[in-house]
Amino acid sequence: MAHFNPELLKQLIEVRGTSGDEENIKNFILDYIEKNKAKWKSEVEIYTGEGFQDAIVLVFGQPKTAVFAHIDTIGFTSNYDSNLIKIGGPKTIDGMKLVGKDSQGEIETELMIIEDEEGNKQLKYVFDRDIDRGTNLSFKPNFILTDQFVQSPYLDNRLGVLNALTIAEDLENGAIVFSTYEEHGGGSVGFLGRFLYDKYNLRQALISDITWVTNGVQHDGGVAISMRDKAIPRRSYLNRIISIAEKHKVKYQLEVESAGGSDGSMLQNTDLPFDWCFIGAPEDNVHSPKERVFLNDIEEMIKLYKVLMKEMN
Repeated sequence: MAHFNPELLKQLIEVRGTSGDEENIKNFILDYIEKNKAKWKSEVEIYTGEGFQDAIVLVFGQPKTAVFAHIDTIGFTSNYDSNLIKIGGPKTIDGMKLVGKDSQGEIETELMIIEDEEGNKQLKYVFDRDIDRGTNLSFKPNFILTDQFVQSPYLDNRLGVLNALTIAEDLENGAIVFSTYEEHGGGSVGFLGRFLYDKYNLRQALISDITWVTNGVQHDGGVAISMRDKAIPRRSYLNRIISIAEKHKVKYQLEVESAGGSDGSMLQNTDLPFDWCFIGAPEDNVHSPKERVFLNDIEEMIKLYKVLMKEMN
């Protein structure tokens, strides 16, 4: 049965993991798996470490379909003279709180936006000392849960990770991939897809990620099944997913966009014959410290992934 674990989500959000710096969140996920896998319905094979960078692949039974969930987040890197450089595409709001750690200890700082006479904007940090060059900073966690929604930084994609860990509990056949670098141009999906294709002849993927509220995709409208963004999944594969959602009476909405990308578009750019589809709950306040997702949409997301992984494996 589908279920949402807000405490685990909160713990995932508190672990820092900007693109290229995913070691801590990788270790958190591996520790969670080790503590909980004995309670899972099926035995799991775990692939990580050498040859996988900071990614993790879980394999159950005889897999035909893989769930991809990226574990990295957007953020900032300290530059010179108190300057900050974006990691991915974070929203920049004057005074927003950022956290990190360098050789001198923990950091809690604020973002300052300075605009010159020509309208060019510089991003700076406000702190009582220089931060080590190359230090990664991320949004300070601020987790809010109501009876209708959850609000927090990094629901994209800690919710996608939570979904993957939830469906692992009773998965009999299938693979789960925790990928890296998604927010800053991709980088691991190619070799992870190659591993699954070569070892298991696996050629189907579901992208467990969080999409955007738009004029066509709304809160409390159910999980979004993306018909396209800048990349286009194969229509026959998409139709199969929609028919399974209909059969199991999952509440869903169809997304059609002209921009945006995910691990799915990165997978499509490889030479591997993968079918893929992005399926995720919608959020507003995208890439900000106040991302917000409705709880019903999370439940429908988990429900759909569980039935897909039964019927497509």
